[in-house]
Amino acid sequence: MAAPMGSCYLGFDFSTQQLKVVAINEKLDLIHQDNVQFDSELPEFRTQGGVHIHADGLAVTSPVLMWVKALDVILDKMKASGFDFSCVRALSGSGQQHGSVYWKKGACQALGHLHAEKPLHELLQGQFAVEASPIWMDSSTSEQCLNLEKSVGGAQAVADITGSRAYERFTGNQIAKIHHLKPDVYNETERISLVSSFAASLFLGDYAPVDYSDGSGMNLMDIFSKQWSPPCLQATAPGLETKLGAPVPSTAVLGDVSSYFVTRYGFPTDCKVVAFTGDNPGSLAGMRLQEGDIAVSLGTSDTVFLWIKEPKPTIEGHIFCNPVDCQSYMALICFKNGSLTREKIRNLCAGGCWEMFSRALRSTPMGNEGNLGIYFDTMEITPPAVGTYKINKEDQRVSGFTEQEEIRALVEGQFLAKRLHAEKLGYKIMPGTRVLATGGASSNMDILQVLSDVFDAPVYTIDVANSACLGCAYRALHGLAAEAGLAFQEAVRSAPKPQLAVNPTPGAKQVYEEQLRRYSKLEEMILRQTRQ
Repeated sequence: MAAPMGSCYLGFDFSTQQLKVVAINEKLDLIHQDNVQFDSELPEFRTQGGVHIHADGLAVTSPVLMWVKALDVILDKMKASGFDFSCVRALSGSGQQHGSVYWKKGACQALGHLHAEKPLHELLQGQFAVEASPIWMDSSTSEQCLNLEKSVGGAQAVADITGSRAYERFTGNQIAKIHHLKPDVYNETERISLVSSFAASLFLGDYAPVDYSDGSGMNLMDIFSKQWSPPCLQATAPGLETKLGAPVPSTAVLGDVSSYFVTRYGFPTDCKVVAFTGDNPGSLAGMRLQEGDIAVSLGTSDTVFLWIKEPKPTIEGHIFCNPVDCQSYMALICFKNGSLTREKIRNLCAGGCWEMFSRALRSTPMGNEGNLGIYFDTMEITPPAVGTYKINKEDQRVSGFTEQEEIRALVEGQFLAKRLHAEKLGYKIMPGTRVLATGGASSNMDILQVLSDVFDAPVYTIDVANSACLGCAYRALHGLAAEAGLAFQEAVRSAPKPQLAVNPTPGAKQVYEEQLRRYSKLEEMILRQTRQ
């Protein structure tokens, strides 16, 4: 499908299994989309799910040249389809968070002198000190995490600086491992990029800086000063600040697209490259979250995105710099026991039927007559606990509920957990707060009614297909407007609006404030038992 005449904006998403691209016009209409599946379309890299899992089961990497070649393939696809690159005013993108790329000494020179008659993957062969990039699935850096926390003053101290305690997948700990095990490789590295800034570098023809939002997922950046943290750098590797370069606002215009893309594909010489960011920040932009909003993705894992003004980092969840407003923050909390747990209780208590499950929610009162439940079938992330716990209105642990009570106990418990941990990170429900629901369970109005009641806020549904990709197309457009002081929400005002699904039931606030207090005590009891 050829782009119509007029300006358009591109958003790319370098995710784990594929590279995606979308184009939008000035009216924010989607005018083109395409993708490259790594396993099937780039079989020479022999990935499964876009990755290589190493023999120890802990180290997980992706070939950096696979990402480069995927960009060649997707741009060639667009060119073959008749896409008019001369209309592109700006582009941006996102990358899977926490992945890292290690440019060899001299690579910047190669980036700046690309010959347009050859594909990128040929030109950049041999320019990476590490050919297999560690990614977010890697969990081989426990030793480095312990060292970082010990050096800085504990898990909470690391969180107070960087927004998260030390995590195995976070980039700083991956860098520390490479420096420790392969000091020659580290010394041969001229620049370390995130997947996002690496992808931006390809378009820029120069090393692109790390943006604030993705940079805050590294255990290296002070999320308040928005500079690299000296104690974290010191605990990670020598000379690291030089290899990282200075971070920049996520809205920054980095410069014009390199002449390689002008000559090979017909991009205009003044097409701007807006800072690339992480996939989760990209999704926040795609969902068009605004101050006071909370987004709840109800999938295999349930994920909560928050827009926060005054963050309170804890050792649970993550605080990132906000990708569309440098004065704000975003929080992300992941709950492992999501849809699979809902399906298990549906099968046990509703004969495998969602309509019966919904009927049970409709036929039981808010607050469930005081019956509370926690259902952690697998070890939960937030909080770190496992097991099933049921308590009655007298706060006594019981062996079971009726089937209808069990269904409501599960759904209320899941949403009380989300509200409790959101508030721990500094989230405040305020007049005008909206809950944006996405994911499979967001099609069930009775589940959404409980969500609305627990948060005492209206719930809207939103289509987030390709949300990170679309969000980065919006960010490309906003990057140009931001220079003139236009807020992101103003820049994307004409985008499709979320649809109101349900409003809170009158009286819900009083019921669930009491239940929240009880739920918090129940979680504390479980954690005490877990530690014993």
